[in-house]
Amino acid sequence: MRNKWIRRFFPIIVLLLLAPWPVAYAHTYDGDVAGQDSVRIEVAEASAQPTWTAFGKAIGGVTSGDLFYIDATDNPADIQVTLYITNAQELKGCYRNLILKVGLDAESDTGEWEKASMGNGESIPETFITMRNGQVSFTLPGLAKYKVTIDGGSFYCTTANTDSGSLSPQFYLEVN
Repeated sequence: MRNKWIRRFFPIIVLLLLAPWPVAYAHTYDGDVAGQDSVRIEVAEASAQPTWTAFGKAIGGVTSGDLFYIDATDNPADIQVTLYITNAQELKGCYRNLILKVGLDAESDTGEWEKASMGNGESIPETFITMRNGQVSFTLPGLAKYKVTIDGGSFYCTTANTDSGSLSPQFYLEVN
């Protein structure tokens, strides 16, 4: 009876484990600089987030997508933005490498998204987040709206067997 149950539901369980679902979390620091509600963070819809298909011995690319939206239009001070991969330790057993290009866009006066620049006006250099570094930080000027994106990347998945049930990184955003 038990083997019959396993044979019926095993393919469904395997399919759920192999379908990567990026998970994003957000956190904001309620500092005393510009007020409690001066910076708002919103997690991007699942349909807008980056995607890829990973399975054992797969080498592939990452389709770009949005992770977070930051509204700092009511904050005149520069903000420090840090993006983390919170489950890098679990992913290490499944990936030999996972390299994701991080992008930052700012909303223009016309409502279009353009590449953001740092607080000193310099353009942001190409930045990558990996399982090894696990975090990236940026300083951005206030009084603007931003979006944090994954602009592509690559991976080498060695195995799809995972104790956590997911082959996807979990992202956490902190704004100070």
